[in-house]
Amino acid sequence: MTRGPRCTPRTQAALGLALCVLLAWPPLRHALEASMWRHMVLQFPLLMAAGALLAAALPPRARGAVARWNAHGIAGLVGVAMVLGVLMVPRVLDLALRDGATEAAKCAALVLAGAALRLSWRAAGLVVQGFFLGNVLPMTAVVGQLYIDAPLRLCNAYLLDDQARLGQWLIALAVLLALGWLAQVGWVMARREGTLLAPDNA
Repeated sequence: MTRGPRCTPRTQAALGLALCVLLAWPPLRHALEASMWRHMVLQFPLLMAAGALLAAALPPRARGAVARWNAHGIAGLVGVAMVLGVLMVPRVLDLALRDGATEAAKCAALVLAGAALRLSWRAAGLVVQGFFLGNVLPMTAVVGQLYIDAPLRLCNAYLLDDQARLGQWLIALAVLLALGWLAQVGWVMARREGTLLAPDNA
């Protein structure tokens, strides 16, 4: 049985770089940022995905250096949570649309957050993953509800209905990510239990 072609680290890094270039292309960037929900629900994850792909090209020595200060993925996941928390502030979205330096900092922070997430997730294990998601996902849902309930525009650049639509997307995204992670936990636990029971059934 032959295996399909592997996506090598170099290929992943090339894809990440191409995605960064594509997202920096002014027509696409402006299209994503023209809507509040596309700005946060599409552009943010795509930039993080680019960072995760670029992280594949880190040489072993650099990975070892990262692992020394990122024990159990804690430092990396804390950094990801801080980046997402800051970028959910409406004032930051407004500044990113008006100021080129803030826009560049936003994009760089999301790319780095994506790389940190990739380098930290597996090392974190289920307990630390659960703690991370237990903080980030409720925060996301609360921000989403705030966007829905706010009687006034929180971002000057976006209309009120666009703001409410973003709130609905954020709540739905938080629920879907929570369900996906719980399904992963169930699968891992079932696999471990099957491995433990296998010698007894042999």
